[in-house]
Amino acid sequence: MKILLSIKPEFANKIFNGNKEYEFRRVIFKCNVTKVIVYASSPVKKIIGEFEIEKIISHNIKTLWDETKESSGIKKEYFFKYFRGKAIGYAIKIKSFREYKNPLSPEKTFGLKPPQSFAYIK
Repeated sequence: MKILLSIKPEFANKIFNGNKEYEFRRVIFKCNVTKVIVYASSPVKKIIGEFEIEKIISHNIKTLWDETKESSGIKKEYFFKYFRGKAIGYAIKIKSFREYKNPLSPEKTFGLKPPQSFAYIK
């Protein structure tokens, strides 16, 4: 299954230039997702690429940071601020990625409004 995932442009760009191997989430999908379509949120507001999921790691926040920090693409302070108040966090390990030459509209491409977090694509 595929999802449309909203990611801040600065982090989406780090994924597509190879500097971010994990995408962090406070909540994870309920279905078996193998591919992520990346929607770069404001100010870009376009689908800019996709990636395949290698695995999803779930741990307490400190262990999650220790396991992913070398390839996180984010600063420690940002990581712990993002997960503040959560006991468990999720890291989506990126297997392979492809940036689109021409960004797409989620409405025109999938008939979906941009998701706050993510939306399943059938």
